[in-house]
Amino acid sequence: MKHFVLILTAYFFLNEYGGSLIMEEYNLIATCASGIEALVGNELRHLGYETQIENGRARFKGTFEDIFWTNMWLRTADRIKIVLAEFEAKTFDDLFEQTKAITWDQFLPMDAEFPVNAKSQKSTLHHVPSIQSIVKKAVVKQMSAAYHRRTKFPESGAKFQIEAVLNKDHVMLLLDTTGDSLFKRGYRVEKGAAPLKENMAAALILLARWYPEMTFVDPVCGSGTLPIEAALIGRNIAPGSWRSFACESWPLFPQEIAEKLRVKAKAAQNKEQQLDIHGYDIDEQMISISRLNANKAGVLHDIEFKQLAVKDFKTTAKNGVIVANPPYGVRLSDQKEAAKLYQQMGELYRPLKTWSKYILSSDLNFEKEYGQKATKRRKLYNGALRTDLFQYWGKKDRSITTE
Repeated sequence: MKHFVLILTAYFFLNEYGGSLIMEEYNLIATCASGIEALVGNELRHLGYETQIENGRARFKGTFEDIFWTNMWLRTADRIKIVLAEFEAKTFDDLFEQTKAITWDQFLPMDAEFPVNAKSQKSTLHHVPSIQSIVKKAVVKQMSAAYHRRTKFPESGAKFQIEAVLNKDHVMLLLDTTGDSLFKRGYRVEKGAAPLKENMAAALILLARWYPEMTFVDPVCGSGTLPIEAALIGRNIAPGSWRSFACESWPLFPQEIAEKLRVKAKAAQNKEQQLDIHGYDIDEQMISISRLNANKAGVLHDIEFKQLAVKDFKTTAKNGVIVANPPYGVRLSDQKEAAKLYQQMGELYRPLKTWSKYILSSDLNFEKEYGQKATKRRKLYNGALRTDLFQYWGKKDRSITTE
């Protein structure tokens, strides 16, 4: 057999009596949208993990408890995945044999549902359906040998999503612990026509360097995602508080971990912090939807939602932060209307010298329409759409202190 390096990270094992779970340290990755890897890394470091940043992901290590904790707390990531193995493969025989070498039965019970997804970039093995088929066959082959030569598996039990990621002939075999993407917090009761994903909203707020002592304004709040995410940050509420994760359905996952960590997360909430958060929208129906979503998230009392056109915004506050995801010309099907909105924003926001403004737009002419060159531009992807975060940094009034 061709020499290869197989990295088997941690695994859990059910002994012959069906009772004990041995927990080891796993090699893990937190995946994310392109452009916000550093934010995910910062979040992980804040949670106490050593992190290595790569394109579209951050690597770290942890136990099953850490897997659940990071699923609960990461605001900007998409998923937490266990790295089962990494190796080089240029032929389907290589892929099959090295996949089969993994002790899959130590992860998957006999009735496990184990679909396989694959991605391939700049690799000799590029046909995704074939990659998926080979990996699936290799898993079945190993499990067949482990489970007394069984040839068929019902796949009627808990779901174990396997992923094969190939890049320049380097293969990563992953096990998804999250299930639905982490942007699906669970508090969104209703949404508008083109909602901002919750994890991207959190990323914008973190990029804006907003602190709970500062005024926060979203002038085009839609279904309320940005103000709600700001309130969750301000209150130190875990964004995964309202949902479950795929690993919880695994038979070998100790339920006491979930129970213990949910209690710990709830105890970490800051109930005393005073927040000054505002969400405005010209559409009264969207304001109603925002209130429903904020109520579900438990932060309705922290946010002032109000029907208000951008042109009617006024404030005497200082050192505030505006974060906005205004309708793009693409979404309005009317670029002239979008340009008019950007012009209104510029006229209103430029005089606010102590305020910082962060505006997401796919319009490369935004600065011209706004009437001012951005302090900094940052390329981000709102779903599949390339956008830029136009940042206008305010000069804070240092004479104002917060208690």
